[in-house]
Amino acid sequence: MPAEWEPHAATWLSWPHKRESWPEKFEPIPGVFVEIVRALSGSESVHVNVNDAAMQAEVEALVAARGVPLDAMRFFRIPTDDAWCRDHGPIFVVRAAPGARRIGVVDWGYNAWGGKYPPYERDDQVPKRVAEALGLGRFAPGVILEGGAIDVNGQGALLTTEACLLHPNRNPHLTRREIESVLSDFLGVTRILWLGEGIAGDDTDGHVDDLARFVDPRTVVAAIEEDPAEENCRPLRDNLERLRSMRDQADRPLEVVTLPMPAPAYFQGQRLPASYANFYLANSVVLVPLYDTDNDPVALETIQRLFPTRRVVGIDCKDLVWGLGAVHCVTQQQPAV
Repeated sequence: MPAEWEPHAATWLSWPHKRESWPEKFEPIPGVFVEIVRALSGSESVHVNVNDAAMQAEVEALVAARGVPLDAMRFFRIPTDDAWCRDHGPIFVVRAAPGARRIGVVDWGYNAWGGKYPPYERDDQVPKRVAEALGLGRFAPGVILEGGAIDVNGQGALLTTEACLLHPNRNPHLTRREIESVLSDFLGVTRILWLGEGIAGDDTDGHVDDLARFVDPRTVVAAIEEDPAEENCRPLRDNLERLRSMRDQADRPLEVVTLPMPAPAYFQGQRLPASYANFYLANSVVLVPLYDTDNDPVALETIQRLFPTRRVVGIDCKDLVWGLGAVHCVTQQQPAV
């Protein structure tokens, strides 16, 4: 599995339509997706899953009305239950064969984060449908895994969390060692780096893309909470300590850069999993979730320093995160061949 910063052929989205994912606040969500398309339009093609011709027409009208070029988008009639393409979408892998580079799809099982939000049968079919649409080989491990639960450096190291991958609502029949073996077999990784708990408000049981991300083959950016009274302080400190003791696939120590957390976010009394680590790396831009808090500029500046050749674009996620996810959760990269 290539690292996210490696060249993309496209970014995949599943267009939002499930109003229950943003109760009483769905109306602004399609507009957030338009802003994501706008930010990506000069970087790469945007491949969009829509349920049918009527949904495609609605999306085209909305995008055109907001002045975003439609030629940046390619639509696929692949029905979905929800919009979280990072988790239900295809995980692409590559093989460098002599004189050619081949791409395939790993079709992990999907059960909506442990059966929390049925129905999810259409989402579970998305990787198979994408592979068919693109004429790609497909590999099915028969194991539940969401894309937000893993992060790779493209050279053999993979970041994940015990809280998510070892949770009994995913693969209760598999041991930790068996899970590591499946990850190695299907993603080509040789070292699994285990973090602990996720952040408050995260209904995914601790996805790593809210905690820590590879930003180059040896460097990880890690979310931290400085306020000792804040409930994220202890688990993020524990994860930071783990990272500082970890080594990569070549047995070299990791370089660790810290990234602040936004101020705690709530809606209708519910804690939301707001994190700047939920950024998305595209070919020429980095999309960074913003939450209208004091640390927004610090997050933008930190991520810009880490990616000096890419343009950093802030995406207002105050509404999007009410669905319990942000920019990285709704995007999925397709590597260039």
